Amino acid sequence: MKICQFLLYLLAFLPFNASAQQRQTDTFKTQSGKEVKMTCIKHASIMMEYDGRVYYFDPVTMLKPETDYTSMPKPNIIFITHEHADHFDRMALAQLVTTNTVVYSNPAVGQMYRNSRVMHNGDSVTIGTDLTLKAVPAYNTTKGHEQFHPKGRDNGYILTIDGLRIYVAGDTEDIPEMSDLGPIDVAFLPCNQPYTMTVDQLIRAAKIIKPKVLFPYHYNDTPVSKIRVMLSGTGIDVRIRNYQ
Repeated sequence: MKICQFLLYLLAFLPFNASAQQRQTDTFKTQSGKEVKMTCIKHASIMMEYDGRVYYFDPVTMLKPETDYTSMPKPNIIFITHEHADHFDRMALAQLVTTNTVVYSNPAVGQMYRNSRVMHNGDSVTIGTDLTLKAVPAYNTTKGHEQFHPKGRDNGYILTIDGLRIYVAGDTEDIPEMSDLGPIDVAFLPCNQPYTMTVDQLIRAAKIIKPKVLFPYHYNDTPVSKIRVMLSGTGIDVRIRNYQ
C-alpha cells in the first residue's frame, strides 16, 4: 500500500516537474546590449525578463500542463490582452500579483479586475526610461467568426524595450492595421481557427509585418511546423516553441 501511495505521489508530481524542465527560453539583445529573455510557458502565456524586471503576458493556470505560478518570479508588469479564460485567469493573478505589480488590460478586463490599468486600441504609455507600451487592435474578420473577438474590444501589444520592438498579437486574424505596426524585431502570432488565424493567414500576416523572429503561438493542434517551410527565403527566423 505504501509503495502504491508513493507511485501515485510520483505520478502527481512528475508532470509539473517535467513541464518546468521543458520550458524554452530565447534571449535577445537590446540596442544597448542588454538581454531580454523570453520564456514559453504555454498557449498565450509568456514570461519576459529584462534588467532585473519581470513581465508576463496572459498568465493562466488552466490548460495542460497546468501551471503553478507560486514558485515563479514575481512580475513588475502583467499584460492581459482580453477577458477569455485562456488569457485572463484570476487564480494566476492571485499567485503572481504583489503590491509592486502593475496590470495593464483591455477595457473588458478592467471592468472585471479593477486593479488593472485600462488601455484602449491606440493608447500608449511610457514606463520608466527604456520601456514603451502600445495597445493595438486584435479582432476577427472572417464571416461568422466576428463574435469571438469583435473589433475594438481586445488588445494586442507592442512592447519596446530599449529599442527592441516586440509584438504580442493577442487573438486576432490578419487585420489591415498590421501594415501600420512599424518595424518589429520579435512577433508572437496566433494560429488556430476559428478563433484566430489559419496557417495561410499567419503567413500573410508575417509577410506584412516582416519580423526578424516569429513565434507562432496559441496554436493548439494546428500543424505550425509547416510555417517555417512556407516562410523559407523571406529572412524571417521562425521558432516553434511549446505554445499549444
